[in-house]
Amino acid sequence: MSEAATGAYDVVFRARRLIGPNGETSGSVGVRDGRIAAVEPFDAQLDAARTVELAADEVLLPGLVDTHVHVNDPGRTEWEGFDTATRAAAAGGVTTILDMPLNSLPPTIDTGALEVKRTTAREKAHVDVGFWGGAVPGNLAELRGLHEAGVFGFKCFLLHSGVDEFPPLSPAELDEALRELARHDAMMIVHAEDSEAIEHAPTAHGEDYDDFLSSRPRGAENVAIAQVIELARRIGGRVHVLHLSSSDALPMIASARADGVQVTVETCPHYLSFTAEEIPDGATQFKCCPPIREARNRELLWQGLADGTIDCVVSDHSPCTPELKRLDIGDFGVAWGGVSSLQLGLSAVWTQARVRGHGLADVVRWMSRRPAEVAGVRGKGSIAVGQDADFCVFAPDEAFVVDVERLHHRNPVSPYHGRPLAGVVRQTWLRGTQIVGPDAVTTPQGRLLTR
Repeated sequence: MSEAATGAYDVVFRARRLIGPNGETSGSVGVRDGRIAAVEPFDAQLDAARTVELAADEVLLPGLVDTHVHVNDPGRTEWEGFDTATRAAAAGGVTTILDMPLNSLPPTIDTGALEVKRTTAREKAHVDVGFWGGAVPGNLAELRGLHEAGVFGFKCFLLHSGVDEFPPLSPAELDEALRELARHDAMMIVHAEDSEAIEHAPTAHGEDYDDFLSSRPRGAENVAIAQVIELARRIGGRVHVLHLSSSDALPMIASARADGVQVTVETCPHYLSFTAEEIPDGATQFKCCPPIREARNRELLWQGLADGTIDCVVSDHSPCTPELKRLDIGDFGVAWGGVSSLQLGLSAVWTQARVRGHGLADVVRWMSRRPAEVAGVRGKGSIAVGQDADFCVFAPDEAFVVDVERLHHRNPVSPYHGRPLAGVVRQTWLRGTQIVGPDAVTTPQGRLLTR
């Protein structure tokens, strides 16, 4: 199970339940210098300066890896910031985040902007933080420099992003950018909604969620995903479909993979938790793009996770101020689109997964191992020798009711408010240091990651 356990360890974790690379087991995990140095049977005698005995109702999980987070810092720190976002991540068992290139000012579309963001994050990160670059019109010459500077890939939009400083790529620009990235084996991650399809859809307005849903039809996703797949097929580049909400696209994604196209896909806790039928009029805290769809669509997304067509589940934490959500008038046409959920993803997914017959090993695969593999985040995502000693101590049978005032996100807005969830994060450890729990270190312990 591991290399020989010799010598003293800084910390040893003893868990009757542990999610390892091969599923649930029991074990003792030895940590030395921030890395996992041994994974041995539960009764192994491992000498350590400190031993952590998990309670009978606790499970040791690898720290989660959330590769889709909008921190918005610098520039829109009233929406969120590295201090609040990474505190929320840690409280939710997330030990690694990758920050999206837009909604901050400047957006991460050149190496100068990347350095500004790194400087901003360096002293505030309570978990490890990596960065995506952006692909926008006019920055083709910047992509190689960003890649060499260590971004994990490049995000683009195929329609208006919501902020003017991060414009979308035209089909010709997408082709050109993907060819450039393929030369460096860099990945393009795509907000896949087709601008023309959206333009021809009804305009979102008012309090009725069905009207908003009609304004972002699943056909817009399907057409855009098909375009991205065919470009990747022709060019040979790596593409990743962000925040999939349309289950219609699953067969074409599976077919493309069978043909050897390098395409991966994620979905988000809100698409797996909520349904369009239950969203009240004017409840703009549920607004996101692409939107939360119908109950049948949700079940097909769960099926896509079960059969492996969907690779991973990440938050797409996209916060804003309460004023921008326009809860005062409940107008879906003018409210900012984005769900705040960074702290709640594990419990939200586990709540839904358990009633569908999935175990914690499935959740760990979707929310830790596969995000790390897809994005190329080394040393993360599993409890195995040589990996970073990032852990979440999780009580899967304890329940709680979400209270937005008790979350660490900067602004108390979330569609999960008042919702009962299963599973409580009791401790979080980053490279062998407790950052959430009774003996937690309160100063920022996060490092900045490069590809």
